[in-house]
Amino acid sequence: MKHFSPKESGQGILEYVLIIILVGVIIFVLLTLLGPAITKFIQEIIAPV
Repeated sequence: MKHFSPKESGQGILEYVLIIILVGVIIFVLLTLLGPAITKFIQEIIAPV
């Protein structure tokens, strides 16, 4: 079993944080671009009810 120094452990945490931020930015951009289409689709489903 390999023991990590605090510096290496912090680097691993930083990498996970950067990945989470990147995924969040991608989701935000997709929702911004597709938001009107999603809203229209939902309204068309709900309208007949």
